[in-house]
Parts: sequence; structure tokens; C-alpha cells
Amino acid sequence: MRQEIEPQPIAIQVVNAKEIAAVEKVLTVKRDDSGKLSGAVSQPISGKRVRFIGNVTEARGINNSQLVCGDYLDSAGAFEGFFFQNNVFTNYAPEPTFTVVLGVNNAGDFCGSEIPSNTGIQSGFLNIGGVLTDFVVTDATATLAYSLNANNQSCGYYIDSSGVTTHGLWRDSDGTIHAPIDPVGSTSTILFGNTVLRHNPRRRHDLNVMVGRYTDAAGATHGILFSPQQGFAVYDFPGATFTSLNGINERGWIVGRYTDPSTGIDHGILARVSWSGRAGVMLPLAPPSAPAQALPQHAVYTAPAY
Repeated sequence: MRQEIEPQPIAIQVVNAKEIAAVEKVLTVKRDDSGKLSGAVSQPISGKRVRFIGNVTEARGINNSQLVCGDYLDSAGAFEGFFFQNNVFTNYAPEPTFTVVLGVNNAGDFCGSEIPSNTGIQSGFLNIGGVLTDFVVTDATATLAYSLNANNQSCGYYIDSSGVTTHGLWRDSDGTIHAPIDPVGSTSTILFGNTVLRHNPRRRHDLNVMVGRYTDAAGATHGILFSPQQGFAVYDFPGATFTSLNGINERGWIVGRYTDPSTGIDHGILARVSWSGRAGVMLPLAPPSAPAQALPQHAVYTAPAY
């Protein structure tokens, strides 16, 4: 009888962290009155920056096919989502007053946040196989889905009824929403990215792992790595009082940023999950302060987004 290898107890340590610097080339984009997008690429330096003239544009995610997702502020003051691939832009705004596309997986399914006209409540959304599903955490004033992994599990955060405090959340592939997801001692938590971490080479015991940050009562912000099975691992860049882990891939590579307290300047960091058996600082999940339930979800089939 073949014996399966059990996953190690969480001994996840972020190691090999180093500072990274980014340089860019500029892609200037214009949007005419008909909504058509056009642009020209300047001389490259390294990388690429997308910019809508006169407005704010953010590229939020990219998958293995180099499909980029993001959002921009249009001339009317509304946020609209977009996709960019092979120098072609596609607008995505099922809710024209507010739609942001925050993450895309390798299958081309994606997630984000929008304000449905029929509720007026900022909701998280998933678009999987052309089916758009909105969801809202109970009593939340805003819900955002930031990342969607290969198993269609998503993570993000919500703002509670105070209208100020943020809490982490994750939604399982069956639609179950787990919230709040906060480490003990947190006054504010955000989960930015998740992946299916392939711990076993034969792909058994894959872990849904999330990264983000939390702020403590003293005002320091710490990077976090969270697994529902095993809790939180905390990471602080040496000497920093602000560290945020913003994305993770299936190979355990993590990107994020920290603030240099001596200059106030932010720097990018690159780190990796280690299964070395040295756990570092671990924190349990805080007792829930509100029911971990969601309002009824609304799903509608839409045309392909790009």
C-alpha cells in the first residue's frame, strides 16, 4: 500500500528576502469619445508602465499568458476595469460607476470589486467561466476580492460597519466565505494575494496560502502569510516598521514592500516561503467579532470580458 506524504506542520518562514528596484518603459494611452483605446510605446528602459492620459491608472495583476488586469479613473470620475494583452486594451465595466479588476489567474478567470446599481453596496466579485458572482460580507460597508487562485479560491478584505476598520476574508470554491481573518492583536488586516502552494511534488496536500499585512495597536505594520489549516506566519523586513506582502505564486515566491524608517521611502522586496522547520513568529486566528456569513450571492452569465 502506498503511503502518502503528509504536509509538515506549518514551519513557514519567509527567507532570502532582498530589496528590488524597478525601472520602466511608458505606454501612453488615449481613450476617445467612443471609448476606443489607443496608444504608443515610448523607448523601453525595463518593464512597462500603463498610463491613461489625465487620469489614474493601476495595473493590478498579470497571469502566465501576460494578460494584465487593472482599473483607471475616467474623465467622469468613475472607476472602470480593463485588460491589456499584446498591446490591446479591453474595457471591463459591468457597473459603470465603479468597477475595479484586482486579480486574474492563469485560466483567465478574474476578481475585483464593483458597486451594483441594484444594491449600492460595494461588493466583491468573481468572474469564472463568464459567470459573474457578487458577494458581500455581512454588515460590511465595502468588500473587495483581490486574488483568485487555480482552485477558484479567492481572498481579499472588507471594511466593517464602522466604515474604517479592515478585516481579511477568503472565499472557498464552493462559495463559503470565511471572515473575519485577522491575527491576534490586529487593528486592521488586508489580504492581497493567494495561491495553491504545491508543497508535495505529486500535488497532494496542496495548501491555499495567502499573503497580506496587519497593523498592531502600536501602529506597526507587519507582513503575513496565512494558511487556513495552519495559521499566520509574520514577516518584518529587518529594521522596518512597515512591511506588506502583496503577492505569491505557486512556487512560493513572494513580492511586497517595506518602508525605510530613516528616509520614509518605500522599497520593493522579493522573498520566498521556506519549509525548513523554523517557523519564526506565529500568530493564531483572532476570535471572530462578527458572524462569518455572507449576504445572498448574485450570479449572472456575462459575455467574455476580453
